[in-house]
Amino acid sequence: MKNLRALKYSFLPFILFTNLLCFSQQADSSLTKAIASKIPESFKINGYVDAYYAYYTDSVGTNNYQKIPDISPKSNVFGLNIVQLTANYTAERMRAVATLHYGDLPTSAWSPVYNMIQEANVGIRLTKKIWVDAGLFKTHIGTEGLLPKDNLASSLSIITFYEPWWQAGVKISYTPNDKLLLCLHVLNGYNTFVENNSSKSLGITLAYALGDKGSIGYYNLVGEESPDSSKINHLRFLNNLVFNYQLTPKFKISAGADYITQQNSCITDSLGNGANKTASIYSGILTLKYQLKPKFGIYARGEIFSDKNGFLTGTITNTDGKQTGYVVNGATLGFEFKPMDNAFIRLEGRDLIMDSKQKIFRTDGANTNSRIEAMINIGVWF
Repeated sequence: MKNLRALKYSFLPFILFTNLLCFSQQADSSLTKAIASKIPESFKINGYVDAYYAYYTDSVGTNNYQKIPDISPKSNVFGLNIVQLTANYTAERMRAVATLHYGDLPTSAWSPVYNMIQEANVGIRLTKKIWVDAGLFKTHIGTEGLLPKDNLASSLSIITFYEPWWQAGVKISYTPNDKLLLCLHVLNGYNTFVENNSSKSLGITLAYALGDKGSIGYYNLVGEESPDSSKINHLRFLNNLVFNYQLTPKFKISAGADYITQQNSCITDSLGNGANKTASIYSGILTLKYQLKPKFGIYARGEIFSDKNGFLTGTITNTDGKQTGYVVNGATLGFEFKPMDNAFIRLEGRDLIMDSKQKIFRTDGANTNSRIEAMINIGVWF
């Protein structure tokens, strides 16, 4: 019964995907008759190095990773966020990519299985507009990417930390024109390379380019997250909406919203009621960047995150003695200097504020619900 129910929900994104596929084929009939341009065969090696110094007011000790560790996760040390090498092969009818990485980010927050592999997958071109790729992938979910070089800010928002970062499975990509991308993802599960049950997760990518100034996208993932031995369904459904746009030559905006549900996941009350109810998470991110000079920019980010039932963050005991999941607001301000297109230096500060009754941090010997962060990042890629 559990697998049948999960399968029913899992086909929702597939039905949406196929309907959009048919619509796109009809709308783009002239393009489907065109002759596809050939892709020249190529092999490239790319690299990225990101070093940091950070300071946190939360006292977790020297060389210990902070709570919610991602970018620059150690306090009062010089560290290496990541060093990685990527090999890309592209031909007319096949492609492959493999990335190896090492550093504090993979050590503190990446998958313990295949820990040094960021991605490794191979693809076959079935038609001029359809590719099938299989293997290990970086996630298709998220307003922010994994690496500082791909984001307006260096640190990652709370929702980005709890979204899936890595996944394993098969991806079918369809590009009816140069503006629209449709993908169907068949995966082992949520933020996992290896399978933890007999069910598979399904997700879709719907991304539309708004000229050369930005894009809008909808991404989702639905799947059963409980092991086969469990008698309780935990069907999880993640929805992620992303908007990126260059408003003016100097002003850029990035915004995203997430809504996640999971069956039978509410915290029970004193009478034991509520465990059979569906729990939910909501979050929002807004990042703005203003280019003061060609090489100098300033950026700011606001974020909200609420997982009151703790099915992603886990539960804690608040000051009232009740079990609860994380509820967080955050504000980030940063300055960026780019001496060249493929390098940056960023000075960034963030204030994370939990719910007033969630005092998970400790500063100057006292428990507190807030944490101040400051970091300097230097990144170079080639």
